[in-house]
Amino acid sequence: MSSCLGMYIEENLIKYAKVTKDKDMLKVESFGIKFYEKIGEAINQIISETYSYHTPISINLSEEAYNYFYFFNLLSKNDLKKAIETEFTSFCSDKNYNRNALETRYALVTSLEDKEKIKAIYISVNKAELTKRKLEFGENPISMYTPLPMAISNVAEIKPKENVIIINIEAHTDITKIINGSIYEIKRMEEGMESILTNINLKENSYSKAYEICKNTTIYTADAKELLQPDMDSNTEHLEDIMPTLYEIANKTKEYIESDATKIDKIYITGTGSIINNIDLYFQEFLGKTKCEILKPYFIKNTLKINIKDYIEVNSAIALALQQLGFGVANLNFKKKSLSDSLPSWAKFEITSGKEKNNKKGNEIAGKIAGFFNFKQGLKGGLDNFEKWLLRVAISFLEITVIYCVITGFLNAQMEDKLTEVKKQTSDETTQIAKADSDLQKIKSKTTSYTSIVENLEKFDQAEHESQVQKDKIPELLSKIMFAIPQGVTLTSIENVSQTTSSNETRSHIYINAQSSRYDLLGYFIGNIKNDQILINVQSTSGTSVNGTVKIVIEGDIP
Repeated sequence: MSSCLGMYIEENLIKYAKVTKDKDMLKVESFGIKFYEKIGEAINQIISETYSYHTPISINLSEEAYNYFYFFNLLSKNDLKKAIETEFTSFCSDKNYNRNALETRYALVTSLEDKEKIKAIYISVNKAELTKRKLEFGENPISMYTPLPMAISNVAEIKPKENVIIINIEAHTDITKIINGSIYEIKRMEEGMESILTNINLKENSYSKAYEICKNTTIYTADAKELLQPDMDSNTEHLEDIMPTLYEIANKTKEYIESDATKIDKIYITGTGSIINNIDLYFQEFLGKTKCEILKPYFIKNTLKINIKDYIEVNSAIALALQQLGFGVANLNFKKKSLSDSLPSWAKFEITSGKEKNNKKGNEIAGKIAGFFNFKQGLKGGLDNFEKWLLRVAISFLEITVIYCVITGFLNAQMEDKLTEVKKQTSDETTQIAKADSDLQKIKSKTTSYTSIVENLEKFDQAEHESQVQKDKIPELLSKIMFAIPQGVTLTSIENVSQTTSSNETRSHIYINAQSSRYDLLGYFIGNIKNDQILINVQSTSGTSVNGTVKIVIEGDIP
């Protein structure tokens, strides 16, 4: 039987749940919510109340970031790992981030857009945040730091082919998208219960009272198409502090779901936001036909003693505890493994604290060794202080010797594994270098041929481009003239004569024959051509009048 204490920590409150696993059976032994002013004192109280002095503790990350990278699925495991790290290092360089200040983990999933690619969900957090949290726990060791959005699905029972959205409304809101039973994407919003509780706290001067107000607030809806109509008999005083934030969350969630064509089978709501009564109905109105419900721990049944709603409040803490017990996506623990963590379970020794426990265990061991060496006094008769001290020194020496042997053997095994891996890698690299040299020779032999082909293609492309430019200029010119010609002016002909300039450029020289009954209209037309730069280097004849019709010739170059 194994157990874990899950603790979800945010500003002003901690949710905790101690979960025990016995084979396939799961049980929440104790749980609750604690509001605090001094986090260290609150943590010690929770550990004491749940009697978790030697129980592994799993907590959430804070201020973690999510990035996504795509790679071909044909890469080997080692090459894929190197490619992912290289991609993130390049990302940090572009963003001017200090890569060495970040602790990272990642999870892999098949890309929906391209089945031949793998999508890496890359999670990073500042190492200073981990150190800060470790200092807050003091002498209480943390076994696991887990990103909550990646662990929250542990509470839900999701089928292998099911598409699910989990909206976790805690201090901030995280949307976990699960496609075909696997976590596919995390969407983070700044809006959440932190702003709601802070606004109510400013009026009530009590964070715990603000929490209770939210818990006793009910949202009523008369019809899916109607606006919310609050019940006058219920606590509606603080709806103005609650509803704007919920509206933003619901609206952004709707936009996020509609931005993807993937069909969602079910939507769950969890976190502190789930304590607001009828919040699932409110989101249902926004999100349409997709079923929307409050997330309930799948292994807990409603009983007369404890309402399942009380468990729902600490879903985040339960999810973190389940992660330590082997559920969810593996290899997401942001706690660096120490040497003792790497030792096999049979090589670990339980170290207890407290004078009573030490004396009891010392007497038991002393009694056994006393019987083994046939001392005159047994455990019942007791040993004198010198004999107890002597036995304890011998036991300590024996333990140190065993630990030294185990660690030495473990390190030797690790070194042999690394040497084998290095030899294999060296062999692979040598083979690849030989292949690369062979390919290089082939490439060099064809360089001249490829260079010639490229030059011919460039010349052809340039000729095609110049031809196309000349073709496009005439329609464009006619279009501009159409808008520039005033009413009363008639064009009798337009002639395009190609000319070569002093710089060997080919330029189109245009002759326009125009006529009108009025000189001023012809002048206005020439002015439009110049002002709109339809032609440059514009010149025109003075014009001749024949039977009341003035004829002129306008010439110029196309820009």
